[in-house]
Amino acid sequence: MTDSATQPATPPRSSDSATPSRAPSRTPPGEAPDSYAVPTLRRRLLSMVYESLLLFGVLFLAGYLFSALTQQRSGLMYRHAMQTWLFLVLGVYFVWFWTHGGQTLAMKTWKIRLVDAQGQPVRAGRAVLRYVLAWLWVLPAMALDWALGFTGWGSVGLLAGWVVLWALAMRVMPDHQFVHDRLAGTRLVSVLGK
Repeated sequence: MTDSATQPATPPRSSDSATPSRAPSRTPPGEAPDSYAVPTLRRRLLSMVYESLLLFGVLFLAGYLFSALTQQRSGLMYRHAMQTWLFLVLGVYFVWFWTHGGQTLAMKTWKIRLVDAQGQPVRAGRAVLRYVLAWLWVLPAMALDWALGFTGWGSVGLLAGWVVLWALAMRVMPDHQFVHDRLAGTRLVSVLGK
């Protein structure tokens, strides 16, 4: 199956220079600067799969450290403290990489970079906001699952359906960004050929 490398965010602008021009500062928030291409949904999802494989190791080490330091003897012992710890570890991981180059290792591999709405590097506050809003990928489905009392395949189906709807919502956005990126004032751009 072939996949185009990028989707144009807006019609490309002709330029005489060899380097792509930055959009003028009058670009409204949420609008795509003309010189950036948007990565396809396929590339974004493959990057997320790769990211999850890398994060397995990060979370394993963080969980081991927590268990060793607290002398945890059971998975239920200090469960909420461990969940909070892992949430913070994930947050530090993403915020660090997004504010130091705009790319995690998986994003570098798939040539995707995170920038703000004007195409500038993301600052810490905006990166934290994006991290928290990115949990909208799963938290609403998990809350509904808990409220309805689903178990087993019902839970899996509800979560999978929500994630698919969330991912496909980018197709109806004018700049083809995920909902949490629009809300956070960030955007994913393609860095192919750079």
